[in-house]
Amino acid sequence: MQIFICYHYTLYEIVKVPFFSYTDEDLIKGCIDNNRKSQELLYKKYFPKMAMLCRKYTTEDDVSGVIINDAFLSVFKNIDKFQQKGSFEGWIRKITFNTLADYFRKENKQIKFLTIEDHVTTSNLKENSILEYEDLLAKVDKLQGTFKDVFVKFSIEGYNHKEIGEELHISEGTSKWYLSEARKKLQNLISPNNKFKNER
Repeated sequence: MQIFICYHYTLYEIVKVPFFSYTDEDLIKGCIDNNRKSQELLYKKYFPKMAMLCRKYTTEDDVSGVIINDAFLSVFKNIDKFQQKGSFEGWIRKITFNTLADYFRKENKQIKFLTIEDHVTTSNLKENSILEYEDLLAKVDKLQGTFKDVFVKFSIEGYNHKEIGEELHISEGTSKWYLSEARKKLQNLISPNNKFKNER
């Protein structure tokens, strides 16, 4: 299978591409047919948002480039498995996040990026305040319904409250409430020695 992968585009080059004249359905079909133009257009369409997602967790451009390219390689290899249920962008975000987590695992680096509170940076986190990736996701998995949906979309997949509201058909204010309550529930699941601190 031929896969189009490229990460040396500038944002100006990305914006110039007329990918908005193609629907996701068009691009998905083209990618399933191994059409290189469809692969390139899909890559350029979603590159900016996936780059923003990666930059929440690493400021190293080389690392971000490797992660994004590995993520899109996985997208192209598995695009025929997308069931047309839910958001296609959300599906790509999940693959990108999982690729990012795999990268840190392979590099034997602790996962320090999935945080409970707003404005947390790795510089103000102590070693004993970090939960292992699997441990934290296991706790997130204990959340139910919309609490879990909102927390995962905001804290893991990088959606903002406007995007979450549109996808879940709730208001931005309601999304913020669910996130706040989800954080409280997670704090109750985390032992006192592992609580995340907020940078004010």
